[in-house]
Amino acid sequence: NSGGIKMKFCSLYSGSSGNSIFIASDNAKVLIDAGLAGKKIDDALKHIGEESSSIDGIFITHEHIDHIKGVGVLSRKYDIPIYANDNTWAVMEKNIGKIKEHNIRIMDRRSSITINDLEIRSFNIPHDAIAPVGYTVSYAGKNASVVTDFGVFTEEIRDNIIDSDIILLESNHDVNMLRMGPYPYKLKLRVLGENGHLSNEDCGSAIVSLLKNDKKKQIVLGHLSGTNNHPDLAYQTVVDVLSANGIRPGDDVILQLASRHNPSEIILL
Repeated sequence: NSGGIKMKFCSLYSGSSGNSIFIASDNAKVLIDAGLAGKKIDDALKHIGEESSSIDGIFITHEHIDHIKGVGVLSRKYDIPIYANDNTWAVMEKNIGKIKEHNIRIMDRRSSITINDLEIRSFNIPHDAIAPVGYTVSYAGKNASVVTDFGVFTEEIRDNIIDSDIILLESNHDVNMLRMGPYPYKLKLRVLGENGHLSNEDCGSAIVSLLKNDKKKQIVLGHLSGTNNHPDLAYQTVVDVLSANGIRPGDDVILQLASRHNPSEIILL
């Protein structure tokens, strides 16, 4: 590749209505999750100049429907392998339909596999699913991480994404909007809990700790709640936390927002 571009990253969709992220090198293309109808993922890929038929693997973070809805359809239609740990396979299988034997790929938690020249590594995250993981994808010294759906920013998460150039990071809710909002009490507690979702403030604090290694990062705020958040509010809250810690967005870190209903900006590394 004469342009020297090593990786291509695009959040196709992000949020409780469905998640799917595209990451590619010159020689391999993968999706992290496929939580919308297969047709919608086809359309999103076309929109960014890609084809579902060229996807080499779909990596599942956990079994919730907004992460697996289209995975069975895509695998059957385009003969794509699906990677997930055995616990996740056990609980997701009944919701994704029949998958060809050779496309059922068991990938242990905290392990890595390589597709052509793209290395995909999984790590554990705290969420109320059976065995949830995040992923860091690496090629030629560049790293991209996807880590949403977790309640606490753990040391394990930090260690696995600290060296990443681009990170899709959860900024799920504004704590006050959630507290005052329409969710039933039990659901509010679930979202706020350690196995729930990361708030805007906690996302800001996580970014502060990630910038300690001085590597210039692009952070995409993702998995925003449609009910308990607003894109401007998420962005501003994170910026406020960064500013309070002497970090200037634009200079020290590039911040973007992942869109809920369509592909976000393509990021080239």
